[in-house]
Amino acid sequence: MLISDFDYELPDELIAQYPTRERRASRLLEVSDRLHDRRFANLPSLLRAGDLLVLNDTRVIRARLHARKETGGHAEVLIERAQSENSALAHVRASKSPKPRSILLFDDDVLAVVEGREGDLFVLRFSVVLLPYLEQYGEVPLPPYLNRPAEATDHERYQTVYAKDPGAVAAPTAGLHFDQAMLDETLAAGIGHAYVTLHVGAGTFQALRHENIAENRLHSERVEVDAACCEAVRQTREQGGRVIAVGTTSVRALESAARSGELGPYNGDTDLFILPGHEFRAVDAMITNFHLPRSSLLMLVAAFGGTQRVLRAYEHAVHEQYRFFSYGDAMFLTPQPKS
Repeated sequence: MLISDFDYELPDELIAQYPTRERRASRLLEVSDRLHDRRFANLPSLLRAGDLLVLNDTRVIRARLHARKETGGHAEVLIERAQSENSALAHVRASKSPKPRSILLFDDDVLAVVEGREGDLFVLRFSVVLLPYLEQYGEVPLPPYLNRPAEATDHERYQTVYAKDPGAVAAPTAGLHFDQAMLDETLAAGIGHAYVTLHVGAGTFQALRHENIAENRLHSERVEVDAACCEAVRQTREQGGRVIAVGTTSVRALESAARSGELGPYNGDTDLFILPGHEFRAVDAMITNFHLPRSSLLMLVAAFGGTQRVLRAYEHAVHEQYRFFSYGDAMFLTPQPKS
């Protein structure tokens, strides 16, 4: 398989720069036996009593910081992952990369020592406890294709209403369409909820480097699937319900926890690269946003729904002027029909 097999044309004006006024006001493309243009507010009508929604409860941290080098130059720091209460792996953008043992200076007289590198990432040790400092001084790490600084509304809207466990530097965007009223409505209709945690990394936006897909490796992300979630999935399937993953991150978490062939509790890192030919063991349907051309996320969606079927759906979405990417519209996708 080649990256170019997962390409499509997207006019720039279809990249959503801001969220809809209300979370549920997005559009929803149902991809089942045929294509159906709906509103996200119609989602409960596509679900059945006994189904299970699996949601990623990661919380986006304010991971972007501005720093000065000791030499006076500016540096932009994007925290990728906290390793302890005062150390982290981070992307550092500067005119010259900081050297080991150099110091970065931040607001409020906070400093960080560059302790080394792990691949493309820098190991930084801060002089304060990191997460509370980020909450006060950090910026929401909007995706690079938005080409704008974070605004006050992003603090709320680039976060799911059920976000709980801080650690992500990108939102699990399919969940952004749910408001609390819709969550309550689905529960009242007999649709179960279960939660996984996958801390989405900035690598989710990085382009794959090799045209031959087999030569690429994905960034690693932290994931937790607990026993309660596994039991909810088991009971749902035993009783004839569907496991519906909200977002590619929930899919990746569940499938990582089922790599041995059977879903079980898992707490660790995953670099699972889901491509066409993958045997899905824990997901029966999915809700997802529209993803970048040539991206690993589009490949995951194609693996689940069928490459040509998904690309036709994307062509339809472009023609009908759906809104794309993080603040864009959504898709309800059933599996590729078995031949």
